[in-house]
Amino acid sequence: MDKKDYLDISKASDIKNRKERLLYRFFEMLPAIISIGTLLGVLIFSWLMPFWVSIFIICFSFYYLFRILYFSLHQIAGYFRVKNHLKRDWLKELKKVKGKDWKDIYHVIILPTYKEDETIVKESLDALTKSNYPKEKMIVVLAIEQRAGEKAQRTAKIIADGYADYFFKFLISVHPDNIAGEISGKGSNVLWAGKELKEKIIDKLKIPYENILISAFDIDTKVYPQYFACLTWYYLTEKNPEKASYQPIPVYNNNIWSAAAFSRVVSTSNTFWQMIQQERSEKLTTYSSHSIPARVFFEVGYPANVVPDDSRIFWRAYLYYDGDYRVVPIYYLVSMDAVMAKNLWRTALNQYKQQKRWAWGCIEIPYIMFGFLENKKISILSKISHLATMIEGYWSWATAALLLFLLGWLPILLGGKKFNFTVLSFNLPILTGRILTISMFGMFVSAILSTMILPPIPKNIGRFSRLFKKSTVFLQWIFLPITLILFGAIPALDAQIRLMLGKYIGFWVTEKVRK
Repeated sequence: MDKKDYLDISKASDIKNRKERLLYRFFEMLPAIISIGTLLGVLIFSWLMPFWVSIFIICFSFYYLFRILYFSLHQIAGYFRVKNHLKRDWLKELKKVKGKDWKDIYHVIILPTYKEDETIVKESLDALTKSNYPKEKMIVVLAIEQRAGEKAQRTAKIIADGYADYFFKFLISVHPDNIAGEISGKGSNVLWAGKELKEKIIDKLKIPYENILISAFDIDTKVYPQYFACLTWYYLTEKNPEKASYQPIPVYNNNIWSAAAFSRVVSTSNTFWQMIQQERSEKLTTYSSHSIPARVFFEVGYPANVVPDDSRIFWRAYLYYDGDYRVVPIYYLVSMDAVMAKNLWRTALNQYKQQKRWAWGCIEIPYIMFGFLENKKISILSKISHLATMIEGYWSWATAALLLFLLGWLPILLGGKKFNFTVLSFNLPILTGRILTISMFGMFVSAILSTMILPPIPKNIGRFSRLFKKSTVFLQWIFLPITLILFGAIPALDAQIRLMLGKYIGFWVTEKVRK
């Protein structure tokens, strides 16, 4: 298969060769086979071989404990790095950089939007106007969808009239509907916006690609004031900077005090997971709002045919450059929305849908497995490392909470009288309970750090509500086990089973509400 052909695969049916198509289809089934196999294996063997299942559960509990402690240390280290980055004067740091002049660097900010309220878009643009990076070096592309109708285009024109004068250039791109081979969503919108940008601004003004960084942001992304100065510093000080993507840490502070408790826990957990990943940069991939060099964007091609475009652009580049590509962790924040809807039930439903969409990232497993078979230039150790990290991550996502909080009692319930009279049967719940109690250390770390990254409570919230919200900041973490199951394991299993059955999902746009 041609190099370009396998980079463009979105699902097994894209492959013409029958043997290769069947192989890719097997790779698509693999995540669910591993996860469901684990859960069914525990269920069946708790009846047939309760002793060995008990040993497995104890070993898994110890594995989970060490994993929690290991991650907690990374989480703490990541938090202090963030605090340090927020305090530094990045424009001052840029002036110390020798070699390339930082004032030559342009930042393109692509803001793909569908039917979001005008207020959401303006908040993101307001944050850009407050950035301390020179606005004459910032190009904003408001990427709207044709399928959103004329109202969206009129709104975009009003917004452009109000904000265009702040920046070097302000472009409205309108992504046509029903382009063959595309999935309607962020990725296809960003790709079209990039084509418009290249034709109408970059090529016309002859701006060198090496002087451009492109940030593909979610529409609710609000940058902290020094983000672009910090990003520029990393770009100019990084060795071989055009072979890297640049990943900030997302926080969900835009509406965090208005969101439901479970939504705050899910959002904050996601922030901390990203902090942990930043500390393990060799395992880091691009996520949500991120920045990439213009050369990579135009040479590799932004993915338009998959839901998880944010991670796929990394894997496309990694395969395109034969493994000579990486993600540089930036310990600086960008803020987005926690899931919130008009009522609690709809919020819970939207939270589930968002988690399922994120869990749909399991489609990267067959993509890189097939890509690694096609690409012979990437070292075998790198391939094994990346695959092991990804498979273990999605397996844990789908199974860990269920194994720890629900299935650990199965050997006792199904093992029969003979097993229940053994010492192991008596000690199993005691031992696993103590391990889980110790592992609560990770929850306390998250609870404490979560209060330290929260913004002040808005003044328009009533006094009683303010007191209530302050008092529940810690208490909300009590619901973590339930949250891990309802908004973690179940949507992850849902996504993996759909992939196994070939029931591919489209891009679901998370509803954004302001109260």
